[in-house]
This record gives sequence, C-alpha cells and structure tokens, in this order.
Amino acid sequence: MNATILIIDDELNLRRTLAEILRKRGYATLEAGDGAEAIELLRNANPDLIFSDWKMPNVGGEELLQYLRSDRRLASIPVIVITAFGSSHSAIEAVRLGAYDFVTKPFDLEEITLTAKRALAHAGLNRELMELKAQTHAPGHNGAGAGRLIGSSSAMMDVFKLIGKVAETDSTVLICGESGTGKELVAEAIHDYSQRKAHPFVVVNCAAIPENLLESELFGHERGAFTGAVGKKPGRFEMAEGGTVFLDEIAELPPSLQAKLLRVLQEHSFERVGGTETIHGEFRVLAATNRDLETCVREQLFREDLLYRLNVVRISVPPLRERRSDIVLLAEHFLRIYSEKNGFPAVGFSDDAVLIMQKCSYPGNVRELENMVERAVLMARGRVLIPAHFSANRGDSRPGDSANGGMDLVSLPFHKALAELERQLIERALRDAAGNKTEAANRLQINRRLLYDKIQEHKINGSD
Repeated sequence: MNATILIIDDELNLRRTLAEILRKRGYATLEAGDGAEAIELLRNANPDLIFSDWKMPNVGGEELLQYLRSDRRLASIPVIVITAFGSSHSAIEAVRLGAYDFVTKPFDLEEITLTAKRALAHAGLNRELMELKAQTHAPGHNGAGAGRLIGSSSAMMDVFKLIGKVAETDSTVLICGESGTGKELVAEAIHDYSQRKAHPFVVVNCAAIPENLLESELFGHERGAFTGAVGKKPGRFEMAEGGTVFLDEIAELPPSLQAKLLRVLQEHSFERVGGTETIHGEFRVLAATNRDLETCVREQLFREDLLYRLNVVRISVPPLRERRSDIVLLAEHFLRIYSEKNGFPAVGFSDDAVLIMQKCSYPGNVRELENMVERAVLMARGRVLIPAHFSANRGDSRPGDSANGGMDLVSLPFHKALAELERQLIERALRDAAGNKTEAANRLQINRRLLYDKIQEHKINGSD
C-alpha cells in the first residue's frame, strides 16, 4: 500500500506543488492550510509522514509538534519541518519536539522527496523493531542482560566464574584491565555476592585524590592534625567497617602510603593522621589497576611485597575488542537506560548501525560504547538508531571514519554529508598536529583564519 503524506502549509501554491510532486512519486497526499486544520484532519486520518510549515496562522509548527507528541497514536509519525524563517532556535526547538528533519525554503524538490523516502524507511524500521520487541518481551520470553555486568562471551564467562569463586571468601582481589572495561563493576559484584553485602562498599580512587590529602582520606585524622583539621574525621577504612574497601587505580598510590597500606593488609590496623590510637578494622580489600604492576615493580614505582599482598587472586577484565560478541548486548542495555532516562521509547538499532558498532576499535572500551549509544539516543529521539545518528561521535574509533566505510555520510543529505566530511577532515588534521592549529591549517592547505572559522562553525574542540 502506498504511503500517505500530509502537507501542512498556509502557502497554497507551495502546498499543491509539493503534493503534485509527491503524487508523481506514487504517494497519496492530504493537505491542510495550518496546524488547526491539520489537527482536525488527524482526528480521523493516520498519515505515514507529515510535512509542516513552522510559521503559520492559528496553530504553528511548534504547537502542532507538541500536539502530536502528546497523542500515542500520532507520536511515531515522522515530521519534516519546512520554513522560510530558518534559525538556530527554530531548528533546535523543532528537533527537541521530535521533528525528523528541518529544511529551509527555498528547497530542492528532489532533495525533499529523498528526505521523505528516508523518513518513511526510518518509520518502517521503527514499526518492525517495535513489533519484534513486542514478541521478544512477551510472557515466557527470557531476556538477556540481567544485572550491571553484561556479557555472554567466553572471556566474560571466565570473569563471572572467578567472581563466583572469590565472592564468598575474604581474600584480597586484584582486578586488572584497561580503562573503561568495568573493573569497578567487577568489584561491586564481588561485594554484592559476598557475606558483606549488607555493609558499606567504599570506593577510593587513588588517582583522583591529591597526594597530600590521600592519607587523611584513607585513615582519617584527629583534630588539629594539620591546618584545616577542625575536628576528628574517620577515614575510608573506618567507614567500610564490616564491608569492602575498593582501591581503584592502586598503581597511583604514592610510595609513602604503600608501606602503610601493606600494614593494613597484614594486620587490619592503622592510626589516624595526628593520632596515636591504633584502630583495628574488619573489612575486605579489593584493588584495581589499568597498569602492569610487575613493570611498576621493576621500575621501582611499586613495592614488590605490596603487590604480593594484593595479588592473592587476580581477575583480568578483557577489553571490548576481545569480546565483540558482547557489543550488541551492551548496546541494547545502554539503549534501554538512556531511552528511559530521556523519555524516549527504546526502539532498537538498524543492521547498518550494528555493523558500525561492531567495526569500532573502542580504545575507551565499554565506557566509549556507552557514550556512543547515549549520544545516538539523543540524536534519534525515540526512533530506530541508524548510522547517521552515530556521526556526532568523536574519537579514533568514530563510525564516520573512512575505515568504517563512511556509511553514515551516504545516509545524509548532500549538503549535510559535505559538512560532516569537512568536520572529520579538520578533526583529523588537528589530531595529527597534536592540536597545533597552525600546523593543522598547513596540513589542510588553508589559511589559519579560515581554520578558526571552521572550528567555530562545526563546534570542534581543538584540544580533542
């Protein structure tokens, strides 16, 4: 059955010209002179796509989008806003209210029909994925991905098994892995499956706390121990009584505190800064690092005896590139989280979007995938996620890079594809020039003033 397109515009000639062009392309059309007339028509009609002017008498495009968004029957209809009054505010407001696209007059009729074709295809994908989700979430279907640690790869199964083996013990565990792999989640899981789960789980990021404050944070201090110590303060080990202390980025612990930590691990005792009373604690210690501690020992940056105390059980969390079968599971998990957080339906990913995610190298691991999906959710605004929604992502593993086939550029209108390609070239030149704008301009063979203008135009952070 041919798709039906509703055209809303107070300019009669434009409305009828657009309707005639679309009918020649095989679409059925409906027409309305303003938003009020369209709302009346929509009480009995259910078009597949809407073209709407932004500035109209009675009810304009903004009010129309608000009306469509409030009606469950009409909320999924893609809307393409057309206007002679293009401005950043109008474009932002239209997209914020759920418009599929925003084009300014005068426009190319061929481009308009291509935009209509893309919007209808996108809406079709939305419907298919919603139907599939209705089937897979039917009673009796077991969904995957329960809990915060997600994965079905053999590498993650090995991690899960180790967590199960050590959780019930009181052994110290060293969790190793690259940044963004989920080491803190592993530590949380060990705590949550242990006998200590009813007691505190206290996190200390050894890299985030200044060295001169770290001792006080770990062990607490007495009143008057140093300038600003106006009262007695318990440290993280005291706060974790009965529970678990997780020392993240343990390789960043300064040498002066490594000996004190060694005593804590051996005797579970310590003194507050400025105090003489020995405090005995009942807690478990977990530690994590993204560095090779054996190398740190050889370079005399880390105590060998402390490494032995920490390394009773080692859990190595694999990087995302070594567990690619988990990418879709993780992406769907993040899609649900950020769709719910922003009030959008969690529709799903197109096949091309899945291919893009599978191709990325992920130097930032799971954290990078999470950021990628979060941005794509904001771009899609409740529609199926397609390659174009990933074009705003930055970094070496950006889907828009030529290494990934440039699929997102092909899916964009010509002028948007050119702008995206220009942005990618400038970012790559800045990256290759280590942020030096003069060098980047020389690489691009343009003058520096033009480069500055383009950086502002594309909102590029030159320090990225």
